[in-house]
Amino acid sequence: MQRILSAPDIDFDAVRTELGVSEDYGTGAQDEADHAVDRHAADREDRTDLPFVTIDPPSSKDLDQAVHLTADDDGFVVDYAIADVAALIPPEGALDQESRRRGTTVYFPDCSVPLHPRSLSEGAGSLLPDQTRPCVLWTIRVARDGAVREVSVRRAMIRSVAKLDYAGVAADALAGRLHPSIAALPAFGELRHEVALRRGAVELDLPDQEVVREGSGWTLRLAPHTAADMWNSQLSLLTGMCAGTIMADAGVGLLRTLPPADDDAVEALRASAAALGVDWPVGATPGQFLAGLPRNEPTTLALMSGGAGLMRGADYLALGDPVDRDEQPVLRPDRMRHAAIAGLYAHVTAPLRRLGDRFATEVCLSVTSGQPVPEWVSRALPTLPKLLRSADSLAAAADRASIDLAEAVLLSHRVGERFDAVVLHAATERRPAQVFVTDLAVIASCEGDPEQGRRLPVTLTVADPTARKVAFAPVI
Repeated sequence: MQRILSAPDIDFDAVRTELGVSEDYGTGAQDEADHAVDRHAADREDRTDLPFVTIDPPSSKDLDQAVHLTADDDGFVVDYAIADVAALIPPEGALDQESRRRGTTVYFPDCSVPLHPRSLSEGAGSLLPDQTRPCVLWTIRVARDGAVREVSVRRAMIRSVAKLDYAGVAADALAGRLHPSIAALPAFGELRHEVALRRGAVELDLPDQEVVREGSGWTLRLAPHTAADMWNSQLSLLTGMCAGTIMADAGVGLLRTLPPADDDAVEALRASAAALGVDWPVGATPGQFLAGLPRNEPTTLALMSGGAGLMRGADYLALGDPVDRDEQPVLRPDRMRHAAIAGLYAHVTAPLRRLGDRFATEVCLSVTSGQPVPEWVSRALPTLPKLLRSADSLAAAADRASIDLAEAVLLSHRVGERFDAVVLHAATERRPAQVFVTDLAVIASCEGDPEQGRRLPVTLTVADPTARKVAFAPVI
């Protein structure tokens, strides 16, 4: 049973100030967002006949994706609408430059700081319900065996008819009352998940550690993923893989990459499984092994955490203009692939929240229509990997600092108390052991050298809000 930690107030402003994150976009960028105009209004296909729906957290207003999914005897037809941010931002203008400086939406427990001003990210660009909106529409035919048969990409106008959330979709699926526009989503999601595992993909199903406001105070909790999270993620993964293939074949674009896990990482995971007494089925890939672990077991949490070692080295790769292809270095196929997805992949489904998606989408539109890639995109592509790496680091720092602060505040009056814990990582030369305190939803360092996957009682020894530090020690 999880004990509810609560605190009347936690001030996250200091974290934002420390990281230099604010909603001051500058007058030029703000003005462009406030007066956004669709530059491609005359070139759009009208698909307002399709009843699209969105699936997002309940409080979200920056809605990047809307879906309409049907099933027939041949498989599935996925219509996936993505907010057309590029059409609303003047190329290389003030807002474009400001978004490049930021790189991503940064999330804090009390608010988000959007990549673009809210008048665009939560207004003109967002696929809000009952609003006709410009989009980039992907239509993907998926066969009954899960293979992609046809892909088309074009600009369109669509109208979302409902804003759904993950928990609601999962509950509706169990009750047999899914919205007609996504009635086929569970079958589609499960099929694509099976295909991914057979392909060698690795998915870490770890619950999210969240700091949330409840009533007049703050609490810390774990938010396990619902089945709807997985089904919906398969839509984005499918689209990103199609985009990655389009750009790799053309030799121009922006890929999300991950090198193959080295043998040492796989052997370390196998050794952890053996030490914890967890059987690794003969012939199972790391992804199949992890996917087959029982939920809610402490050994599963430890092995999933250890599985992160398979995913080191994620990066971005800009591909050159095909006009100069003869002058481009020849890249090994494994350098272009994303090992955890076991294929080519690109970010294209969240342009309101991620910088690179806007540029990658423009490449896909150009390549599939036989048009040259816009010069403003070609000029930007070589600069994007560095910008995106910096943005990812900022987002991770904001998340970790916010949780560290919340844990320290929530536990500051409980130093000396005893709790039950599971060891996620044993101590190494570079870092102390790490434990998950099961009844507090807290992850923190622990003294000594306890064994990975072991259950043990621990005592809270440090909870310092100023230093944002929490630490435990085994009960002797």
